[in-house]
Amino acid sequence: MTTLSDPQGESFRLSMLLNDTRYRSYTFQFIALVCVAALFAYLGSNLMANLRAAGLSISYDFLGDPSGYDINQTMIAYTSQSSHLRASIVGLLNTLLVSILACITATIIGVVAGVLRLSNNWLVSKLMAGYVEMFRNVPVLIWIIIIFTIMTAVAPSPSAFRGDDPDASMVFGMIAFTNRGVYVPAPVFEPLGWVVLGVFLASIVASILYRRHARKKLFDEGVLLPTTWPTLAIVFVPAILVFFVLGRPITLDIPELGGFNFSGGVTLLGSLIALWFALAIYTGAFIAENVRAGILSVSRGQTEAAAALGLRPRRIMNLVVLPQALRVIVPPLISHYLNITKNSSLAIAVGYMDLTGTLGGITLNQTGRAIETILLLMLFYLAISLTISGLMNVYNNAVRLKER
Repeated sequence: MTTLSDPQGESFRLSMLLNDTRYRSYTFQFIALVCVAALFAYLGSNLMANLRAAGLSISYDFLGDPSGYDINQTMIAYTSQSSHLRASIVGLLNTLLVSILACITATIIGVVAGVLRLSNNWLVSKLMAGYVEMFRNVPVLIWIIIIFTIMTAVAPSPSAFRGDDPDASMVFGMIAFTNRGVYVPAPVFEPLGWVVLGVFLASIVASILYRRHARKKLFDEGVLLPTTWPTLAIVFVPAILVFFVLGRPITLDIPELGGFNFSGGVTLLGSLIALWFALAIYTGAFIAENVRAGILSVSRGQTEAAAALGLRPRRIMNLVVLPQALRVIVPPLISHYLNITKNSSLAIAVGYMDLTGTLGGITLNQTGRAIETILLLMLFYLAISLTISGLMNVYNNAVRLKER
């Protein structure tokens, strides 16, 4: 009879699954996995039995039916005769839009506020401390409502732009701030316009590569190359030259007042702006504390050594302090990005139609398919959260401290 043996030649016995520390942890993990699977199988069978008793069944056929409702902010073509599936996609895109905008803005605000909190200027540091304490200790829903109320109460109505009201004038003749939202020009691409966009994106990549080269040159050879003006030149000069050489293939569709509202351009609803800035300012206060903690975690000797080498304070912060502080800043930053995505579901408070407002709101109420819509809603948010977490973990591994 064949017997199993480990690399040391010892024969394997079933009792080793509990008595041998090499296998015991795997045994308990397997038992836990079986128990969890059994629990979910029981809950699933119980759910299906109750649905059959009520004459119901799980079906996603309703996604192909006409939605029958309008959505005020859309990134793709949509009408009330579009399907519930398309309405859900519109809501998903709206969620991604406000989440990405809020994450970028919150990062900028948090980094600036975190650095300024450590400023030697007493007034600046106290102002940033006041901002942090005020915004992070008040619920984000309150800030959403406050910003939305201010926009609708203070900004002029579109009809005011017909008169001589000095407060109702377009900024640069192209941007209109109203109580219904902000109207901005929309780029119109001719066939060659996409070439200009491609050159611009390639220039951004080239600027990143140049900054990496400059940093490597500094660390390897001690040669300090300029980075500010070369970066700006690399990003903008090629795209501007191609733009004029190709005969200006990109134009602007400027909003124009027609009837009781503006037409043309891109409309940013007040609900979108309120949700965007509330999430950004609220989360930025938490990020500021993480940035401050990350900077303080860097030994003061690092700063003094850099100053002794003749580096200016801005260079010390960019080249010495922040790169080392990132290993402390990035892990909690992932949680803040996930919170922004989940807190965007508060959009329903100001009428912004995100994923929760479309799929988890009107679609659910119209179809009565609570189980199906909630499962889809959970799946969408889970996919977004796992994507953000995965991308940020890749970046975290890139900036973490490497041991020799």
